Amino acid sequence: MRSPSSSTEPARATEPKRERGRQRVAAIMDAAVAVFSEKGYDAATMTEIAARSATAIGSLYRFFPTKEALAEALLQRYAQQASNGLTDLQQQVPEMTLEAVADALVDFVLLLQSQRSYASALIDARSGGSEQRQRFREVMRAGVAGILGSAIAGLKPARAKVMAVVLIHMLKGVTGAANEEPAARAMLLAELRELVRLYLVSASQRAGGK
Repeated sequence: MRSPSSSTEPARATEPKRERGRQRVAAIMDAAVAVFSEKGYDAATMTEIAARSATAIGSLYRFFPTKEALAEALLQRYAQQASNGLTDLQQQVPEMTLEAVADALVDFVLLLQSQRSYASALIDARSGGSEQRQRFREVMRAGVAGILGSAIAGLKPARAKVMAVVLIHMLKGVTGAANEEPAARAMLLAELRELVRLYLVSASQRAGGK
């Protein structure tokens, strides 16, 4: 017998066990990103997402019982992609100069920017948005702090955490630059890259690095 609270638990996405199913889920999620980006969460329909992904509506509901479950899966994927990207960058950092690390961080944020708009829209349109924003914020802060710890010799973990917060606020400028005209965008991004470089070099000097 189900517990009294089970009926109120949100429906969850079903993880496919076969490769064909994983490919189908990926197609559904990519189509959902396009539809949510174009129409917003409220106006988007599961029927249109199914059509856009060339998926039978029954198959879509088998993997994603509700639109809420699909949106949650997309946000989890977005956070996981961010985490994976930061982890990959941290592994490369020991072989990089601080200038190269600064450029890589800006490039990473530019890559995230292509998906940020739909993720923000999903968070804003659904309940529990503050919790999801906090979860993503923690992923970003931990990842950037890890990169800083690998990039700057002698940097203490507590200092790395503080620097991560500062850097993330600096990198938010990348989002604003992306909305500018191409010529202005290029100049703004160049200035942001230089700002991040100077900050990392200064932090390295204070930490006793090169």
